[in-house]
Amino acid sequence: MVAEEALVIASRYGDRAAFEELVRRTARLVFARVYLECGDCHRAEDLVQETFLSVWKRIHQVTDPRGFRSWLLSVAHSVTIDALRRESRKKRSGNRVDDAVLGALPAVDPQPHEAAERQEARERALSALRSLPEEYRQPLMLRYFAGADYETIGRELGISNGSLRGLLARGMERLRGALDVKL
Repeated sequence: MVAEEALVIASRYGDRAAFEELVRRTARLVFARVYLECGDCHRAEDLVQETFLSVWKRIHQVTDPRGFRSWLLSVAHSVTIDALRRESRKKRSGNRVDDAVLGALPAVDPQPHEAAERQEARERALSALRSLPEEYRQPLMLRYFAGADYETIGRELGISNGSLRGLLARGMERLRGALDVKL
């Protein structure tokens, strides 16, 4: 397996295959971070793609290949914040759809009260997750939101399988405690 630093250096010189390998190795990490910030799975997927497009354009800015992951996560954070600001401006600008048009559309979504309950539960869980220390939050996001296996998470975070299992167990315990308090 090629070291990540070598992939970063090759990517800086325009090697698309090396960059694709970097994407494969870090996509779940970026997804977990973005999802934690925006709270919408589909939106997070779009923002991850936007992040990697931005990273490809600016990969030459990475001066220390060992700091690639922290730089990548800062780019993901910036992309997410920018997108949330754009969406906020659109909402304020008053782009409204005619109520008559909306009323004519057939309903395919769950009942409003069901959707509201699901959204409330999702927001409560994300809020509780955000309140956890980073050492627990990141493994939980990668495992339960991004669907990463133990080996992938260990590699992403640079920890052993035993350490990961301990962090996940303690993180879940804290998350349950945070959710119980908020209920």
